[in-house]
This record gives sequence, C-alpha cells and structure tokens, in this order.
Amino acid sequence: MEWFSAWFNSPYYHILYKNRDFKEAEIFIDSLINKLRFNTHQRFLDLACGKGRHATYLNSKGFEVVGLDIAPESILEANKNANSTLSFAVHDMREPLPEQGKFDFILNLFTSFGYFENDIENVKTMQEIKNGLKQNGVLVLDFMNTEKVIKDLVANEVKIVDGVTFNISRSVENGFIIKRINFSDNGQDYNFEERVGALTLYEFQHYFKTAGMTIQALYGNYALDNFDITNSPRMIFVVK
Repeated sequence: MEWFSAWFNSPYYHILYKNRDFKEAEIFIDSLINKLRFNTHQRFLDLACGKGRHATYLNSKGFEVVGLDIAPESILEANKNANSTLSFAVHDMREPLPEQGKFDFILNLFTSFGYFENDIENVKTMQEIKNGLKQNGVLVLDFMNTEKVIKDLVANEVKIVDGVTFNISRSVENGFIIKRINFSDNGQDYNFEERVGALTLYEFQHYFKTAGMTIQALYGNYALDNFDITNSPRMIFVVK
C-alpha cells in the first residue's frame, strides 16, 4: 500500500492535524476569488480536497464545487457538507477525472502533489489535470517553497494531541522530504510516513510545459504576495 493510502485513511492522521487553520484556508480562498475574479457561472474542482475545508468554504460563497480525494475517510467527513452544488467522491488524481464535465478552475492546494515514487506519475497527473480543464481553464497549484522548507527543516519534534504522543522526525532523502511519525496508543506501536517530492520551481515548469500549460502568475503566500524564493513559504502557481 502506498504511504498516502495508509496514512490519510488512518484516524490518527485526523488526530494529528485536527487543529489545521480553517481561517487561513478562508483567507486563501478569499484572495483567490478577488485576484482571479471567480464568478458563479464557473465550475470548480478541488483535487485532493481532504475533508473539504477549501471546497466547502468556496461553495459557501456561491460557487459550484466538486471535491475529489484518494482517502475514503476524508470523503466520508467532507460529504457531511454536501449539497446540490457541492459534491465529493473518492478519486486517485493519476487517473482520468470522472465524467462530470470539464472545469473552469482546478485547485490543488496545501502541498497535495508530488506524493508519487517516480516522475512519470507526476507528469501523468499533470496531464490528467490539463485534460480536466475547459479551454482557457486555469489550474491553481499550491505547493511548499521547497528551498525554504529544506533550509528551515526541523529534524525532530514531539506533539501531544488527544493524549497521543507523536514523535516526528524529518529528513531529505533521495529527492524527497520525508516525515516519519511514530507513536503508541492502547498498547500498540504505530509507524507512518509522509513522503513528498522536494520539487523545485524548475521541475514544476517542466511538468506544466510537458502538459502544454504555461505559468500565468506565481505567488509566495496565501495573501498572494509576489514569490521570493528565499523568504516565501509557498509556491502558488496560476497556470493555463
């Protein structure tokens, strides 16, 4: 089983990340709405939507949104907010998008790319994203600023959440940023891993070009300030 299928479906994943910042997600979506001039006639796909925090907030602003994620447990939670203009389904982003019509915008947010073991799958994923866009459709891809993350990497950390002590170690190995998460609960030991490609701006340029897409803008944070490779926490691509 690939690491993300095991970890994202674990109840401990949701425990460890239970305090993710919903306000930050709302600020980001508001910034995108204003900067990219979203309108309510457009269709949106939140690809790798998790429990749907971005999709649900975007829908609350009057937009039709589909959320897709590989983790059934996350989709089960997201579906609690489903309605006539907000739907969720289980989907592997490497596969062709469901036959629901193409999208004006595809959002891939919060470093939800680069999970795969080889570059071929990254290229395939980008091509499937391109195939899911309408003519002149736009991809918004939000990824960590890899150069800054590696520079500031915290090697070891302990987090206690809901009585569970998570021992977290981080390293850079063979082109991946790896987070190992070890803990015990109810007398049982658990070991999980997060593995994300240490993808550079150059590599993303290659993926977009291979899929026949072009970067229109590059921002460095959720307020959509200009990207600075040394100081920006994020690489937020707007691509056609």
